[in-house]
Amino acid sequence: MNIRSLTRGDGVVIGAAVLLFIASFLDLYSADGAPDSLDFPSLWASGPVLLGVVLAGIIGAALIVITRGLPQVPKVAGLDLGQFGIAFTVFAAWSALGNIFDVAGGADNFEGSGDGPDAGTGLILALIATLIMAAAAVATPLVPALKAALLPPAGPAAPQPYGAQPPAGYGYPGAQQPAAFGGQPAPGQQPFPGGQPAAPGQPAAPPAGDFSPFWFAVPVPRPLFPEDGSSTPIAELAPGTWYLAVEQRGPSLVAQTQDGRRGVLQDTSGIQRG
Repeated sequence: MNIRSLTRGDGVVIGAAVLLFIASFLDLYSADGAPDSLDFPSLWASGPVLLGVVLAGIIGAALIVITRGLPQVPKVAGLDLGQFGIAFTVFAAWSALGNIFDVAGGADNFEGSGDGPDAGTGLILALIATLIMAAAAVATPLVPALKAALLPPAGPAAPQPYGAQPPAGYGYPGAQQPAAFGGQPAPGQQPFPGGQPAAPGQPAAPPAGDFSPFWFAVPVPRPLFPEDGSSTPIAELAPGTWYLAVEQRGPSLVAQTQDGRRGVLQDTSGIQRG
């Protein structure tokens, strides 16, 4: 899992999930005039609150964060797990709102004042946490400020000269690092697709046209689509990782991921060339 693919919206979701977990240990309800010796139960004492608010919210946040860090998003019934996570967070917020209006379910045996119980600190914090979580989960794909990377890219401060090898961390399975442009591939490593890039100081020898393979990094997470034109992404390029552009197709680039998969990067705006 690549944590550098997380966005600011994902950071808000994680913070809200932590607040929800803390709230689950606080009071479910309270009442004026209750004896001092009376201990109010926590959110874990109520089945509907535990399942519909606490666990639903935490599971939803986990699905959103885990999905963001995977190179390829798994799908269930045609929907990716991130969409299920968003649905879980919205359901948790809705359930928390319902329990705020009906607190008596967890206080049937309460014997204190004649008035009904009020929402406790834990239930109020759970409502706030789930509302923030659901809002961030829904708004992240729509708001540019929330789509920005949570962590800065781990790249050089200035672009490297053409032909230089990108920083450590880019490599194929087996922890083998690709050779510098113009060098020989490591033992057992396949040459770069589309031919060997030109060595520094030598004329570029691209497979077609004037294009020469180059390293690049993306500023924010961006999907990589299949070369056959399908609309379903095969991977997500993450900030802080160097990828190899092997072909130019109009405004798009054909890029290769760390595990050797190739796909089309349609949005090339703001990329950093190595």
